[in-house]
Amino acid sequence: MSSTKQILSNVTLRGYQRVIRNHDDDFIKKMPKVEMHVHIEGTLTPELRWSLAQRHGEPIPNPKTRKPCANLSELKGLYELLHDVEEGGVEGGMLRFFDLYYGGFEVLRDEKDFYSLAINYFQRAAEMNIRYCEPFFDPQGHTRRGVPFETVMNGFRRAQVEAAEKLNVQSQWIMCFLRDMSPESAMSHYIDALPYRDMIIGIGLDSLETDRPPLLFEDVFSRARADGFKITCHCDVGAKDSLRHIAQVVDELGGTGADRIDHGLHAADDPSLLAKVKRKDFGMTVCPWGYLCYSGERKILERIRILHAAGIKITIGSDDPAYMEDIWLNHSLYMLRNLCDFTDDDLLTLQRNAVDICWASASVKSKIGAELEAFAKQNVEA
Repeated sequence: MSSTKQILSNVTLRGYQRVIRNHDDDFIKKMPKVEMHVHIEGTLTPELRWSLAQRHGEPIPNPKTRKPCANLSELKGLYELLHDVEEGGVEGGMLRFFDLYYGGFEVLRDEKDFYSLAINYFQRAAEMNIRYCEPFFDPQGHTRRGVPFETVMNGFRRAQVEAAEKLNVQSQWIMCFLRDMSPESAMSHYIDALPYRDMIIGIGLDSLETDRPPLLFEDVFSRARADGFKITCHCDVGAKDSLRHIAQVVDELGGTGADRIDHGLHAADDPSLLAKVKRKDFGMTVCPWGYLCYSGERKILERIRILHAAGIKITIGSDDPAYMEDIWLNHSLYMLRNLCDFTDDDLLTLQRNAVDICWASASVKSKIGAELEAFAKQNVEA
């Protein structure tokens, strides 16, 4: 067992978090990358949230004290969820995560806010050598607060254009419906999104999964498929009925099954389902750090190895990094190198998978693929 595995087993998740956040893996840092599982609202750092709150002159409530946060340091303390998981169990940590995640939406009010949110992520992506990304966004979480749909999209568009021109980061957006809201709300927002087809490449489903199967939203997904959108769906790790939901996404969503699946790690538990995922050449976006922190599942790393060994096209995402102990894509790749014994070749395979299953144009894929192969030739011994 490696020393890092011993750290995870014998110290704490917090102890291991410090190790992977301070990694110095030059191969991972320099490797060109694609990221497909990142929620743009989940990249709202405490620093940016504090700045936006100050700009609007609005307090940020501290649920522990029932008073406004006095300073940035106090706000940062709210983002440290691992203590709750280690002391109070996974359920308490997840509840605090959702409270914090949706609470952060409150500072996003005008076009400048959404621009700031997106460009902050794109700048971080550029630093990690991410060449292309497909961020999720949750429009219902904004419109239900009275923020117009076009305000969200105009802010995102400005950041998207700037990132492509100045940061060498290309992007397309995936609009997710909140599955704890109604199918009617999903359809209404889908219609609102049609004028932004030049930005939105795909339609997804996220948020609280319990008793909200993918096929509950079949009407909107069937329409999206007919209209030419790509479709995907979250099937959360540790969720009730996860295997049944994965099967719906693979076989039925949109009429013939989605184009890829987000999370879906429990497919590794069912050989027949795993074989079907493989046979249909399904892509899967996996976010290992979040699972370790908040799912309560013990066999996260074993399942990742099973999927990878089976030749499933998995790719790694950072999910909601601002709310997951500041663990971003490069950190998650470093974690797999150490805890799953992924080699340089394995890490390259993950990025080849990402290029293959992303929804970028053929020209963008070709350019990133060529850069990746040039990097491999220079950095991996024959």
